[in-house]
Amino acid sequence: MVGRRHVTAEESRLRIPAELDRLAEIRALVRRVATTAGADQGCIDDLVQAVDEAAANTIVHGFAGRPGWIEVAIDRAGTDLVVTITDDAPPFDPTRLPDPDMRVPALTRGPGGMGIRLMRLATDAMDYRPRDGGGNILTFTRALAPRPKEDR
Repeated sequence: MVGRRHVTAEESRLRIPAELDRLAEIRALVRRVATTAGADQGCIDDLVQAVDEAAANTIVHGFAGRPGWIEVAIDRAGTDLVVTITDDAPPFDPTRLPDPDMRVPALTRGPGGMGIRLMRLATDAMDYRPRDGGGNILTFTRALAPRPKEDR
């Protein structure tokens, strides 16, 4: 799919205070940029879910009530969208955590642990690196259109 117009760097980047009531702004940014880039609805929905989950986890668990910021940037790279989430929270690498054991019933497994699994399922790649000077950089890559299941 071909995007309808080019999105400038300024239009594809947002920095917000680390506050849960600001997550709607991040979701709107992801929807707007992905739509403009020509993403199909599945890609848009997947990226909104993954980015929302990552940002919410950072606010709730990373900052844990302390002030801070989260920045989201979205770029088109060929037939993919690349979303980079940067923050100044304590370092945490979600890519190192295993998926929850889905063989264990949800009530036995207890709450939590599903967010990172959802991020993995909603994206084609998830990469982490610590931010120079402290903080985190989490990158999601997602194809604009669905890929055959064997490619995921």
